[in-house]
Amino acid sequence: MVHYEPTEESDAEIYPDGLLLVDSGAQYLDGTTDITRTVSLGNPTADERHDFTLVLKGCIALASAVFPEGTCGVQLDILAHQYLWKEGKTYLHGTGHGVGSFLNVHEGPQSFRNRIDHLTTVPFAPGMVTSDEPGLYVTDKYGIRCENMILTVVDRETEFGRFLRFDTVTLFPFDINLIETSMLNDDEIKWINEYHKKVYDLLTPSLNEKETAWLAAKTQPISRK
Repeated sequence: MVHYEPTEESDAEIYPDGLLLVDSGAQYLDGTTDITRTVSLGNPTADERHDFTLVLKGCIALASAVFPEGTCGVQLDILAHQYLWKEGKTYLHGTGHGVGSFLNVHEGPQSFRNRIDHLTTVPFAPGMVTSDEPGLYVTDKYGIRCENMILTVVDRETEFGRFLRFDTVTLFPFDINLIETSMLNDDEIKWINEYHKKVYDLLTPSLNEKETAWLAAKTQPISRK
């Protein structure tokens, strides 16, 4: 189930085992946030680690994209889906939506999605904030989603025109206990380690000693085993 709302008929108890997916966010005076993290509650299985890493690889691929000005969401969406598709897996929701301020979180005009429509054909422009949220949902087993906010910025200008890229602005670690490092290449490991260092460096000035120790454990560098 992509979006879950507990009712008396459908609510589920949380045990120290399996995965927990939390899609959260808030309204602030200077913008709206939207973040999803999937965490291990204990004893992650090989399948859970494998599928989580596939989703994370897609999240990183999209976040790392460099593309010419004029590129649209439908052209970039495959970056997030590619690793799942190679294994005959997919997700059916959009990969990302625009995020604004004081609205309903989802805001155009841009979008990442594997179909042509009025949102996915809008070119990305500097200043746009979009979610990057691939996922995978296995019936009666678990759901996985990794979501950050990414800001469109200018990368460079060359003889071929202006190129854009994304700057990840969400600051929260991914669960390193769910990462199967043998599935990652050097660039992906570097991206994760640099992202976690950024999270640690920017957040710790606002944290107390206990909180800093917690974040240090969650952002420790990973390496291929």
